[in-house]
Amino acid sequence: MSKIAKVLIVGAGSMGLAVGYHLAASGTDVTFLVRPHRVQGLSRPQVLYSYDNDTLRTFDRFNVIDAPALIAKETYDYAVITLDGAALRDPSGIVMVEEMGRASREKGTGIILGAIGMRLRDWFIETAGIRADSIVNSSLGIQCYSPADVTLPLHAPTNPDLHRQADLAYRHRWPFGIVVEDSAPAVAEGFAALYSANEASKCVIHPSTEFSVRLPTYFPMMAALELMDWPKAHDIDPSAAEWILGTDAAREIQGLKVNGDLGQQVRGETTPEALAEQWRVWEQDMLPLDLQEFNRYHHGGKVNRQDRQLLADCVRLGEAEGNPMNALKKLLASLQHV
Repeated sequence: MSKIAKVLIVGAGSMGLAVGYHLAASGTDVTFLVRPHRVQGLSRPQVLYSYDNDTLRTFDRFNVIDAPALIAKETYDYAVITLDGAALRDPSGIVMVEEMGRASREKGTGIILGAIGMRLRDWFIETAGIRADSIVNSSLGIQCYSPADVTLPLHAPTNPDLHRQADLAYRHRWPFGIVVEDSAPAVAEGFAALYSANEASKCVIHPSTEFSVRLPTYFPMMAALELMDWPKAHDIDPSAAEWILGTDAAREIQGLKVNGDLGQQVRGETTPEALAEQWRVWEQDMLPLDLQEFNRYHHGGKVNRQDRQLLADCVRLGEAEGNPMNALKKLLASLQHV
């Protein structure tokens, strides 16, 4: 009989529940590490609403611990870090990182870093005191949120009665549920195989260079949309000053030396018109989930501190390379007045 894999998920918010549900469907033993006040809410099965087929699913195969010190009592094959990049670097986040470092060093736990930030993996390696071949960056490909936290407009064929029962509502439109990059190949391949054993969602592996170039492009555009008060994608005017500023900032990030030749290639392909069209396609693909209202809630509020910190980190990185990052600095300054 094969050994059942054990995965620790740090945080039981939207990303944590989405990843945990699909890992459990793959036959994985899932444990959530949460703050004490979250334990009661996880004492019952979690109800998930799928925008994909207007159905409810029940997630009830998971364990819960409420203190980083408890990590050492078990041996986990992988740990998925779902805190955002800002929360991860808060004092309580650092305590968790140090405990995860101990688990990785002593028990071989592979780290799947879901927090987003420039060179955040390097920071995690140094803070946790772990080897570079034990951790990979990741990004969720599922749009998800708690209906208890925000009321989004509902579009047909969404059933309001089903939707209101859910602890988590999600849209799984992309061909993958989660992506990991290949900077630690054994960790990436092992986790991808484990996650992908379920029938509904897959984990794909992208080259680390592609991951670092393409993902940050979204963040200056989210900032531009915040300045524009989150218009529907089909109403985005590519000639709007805010959109052009966001595009220029995205090109500055893509052109960072750390992004190499691929960054320069993508930079040459990035135009206001191309990005606006990309957003229009994305918005249409996400229906019946209201993409822009989701982005308003998620990037305009929930992870806004992470997003702005990423942009500020890009400024510092660019200046260290001798690039003034004028567009990105102007974009960040404009956000101070929102």
